[in-house]
Amino acid sequence: MNRVTLAIIAFFTAALVLYWQVQNKRNSEATQLSTDVIQPDYVADDLRSVSYDQNGMISSRVSAKHMEHYEQDDRTVFTNPVYWVFPDKGQTEWRMTALQGQLDKHSNKVVLQNDVIIDAISPTEPIQSISTSYLELNLSNMIMTSDKNILINGQDFNITGLGLYADLNAQQVKLLSQVKGTYETK
Repeated sequence: MNRVTLAIIAFFTAALVLYWQVQNKRNSEATQLSTDVIQPDYVADDLRSVSYDQNGMISSRVSAKHMEHYEQDDRTVFTNPVYWVFPDKGQTEWRMTALQGQLDKHSNKVVLQNDVIIDAISPTEPIQSISTSYLELNLSNMIMTSDKNILINGQDFNITGLGLYADLNAQQVKLLSQVKGTYETK
């Protein structure tokens, strides 16, 4: 073998080794990216669930089009959730709907986002519905909060404002700022 043949073999060997290293690096990066994305521990479609308090009274019901649970941070993500809450030891009933929702079991807090609507089920409740784009509900003490625009519709009145603090057990609702209302007589 002459020097030219050895040089060509060395060149192709070096090119093959470099090609192999590049491909190996690409495969390891792709594997790392796929393992960095947190996968849900379990999923459910058309979910329906009921929660009870320590006295055996129903405290909430939830249904959702799709649900994903992440065990690592004890978080559940919902698509099109419908939450039914029963504050005041089940004496009142509210239905909350949204496009997205999330339940954090550590803080026992529900976060609802996008087209959030809270409806009173009883026709005798003075407030019949509350609409917003974002809402947090602490299931332990039934406190609802929001820092977004709020629209409240009631029997013969409408109120808008910015920010919400509501204690469902005490049946108190406060708009925090920029409150405007209209009252209609029959």
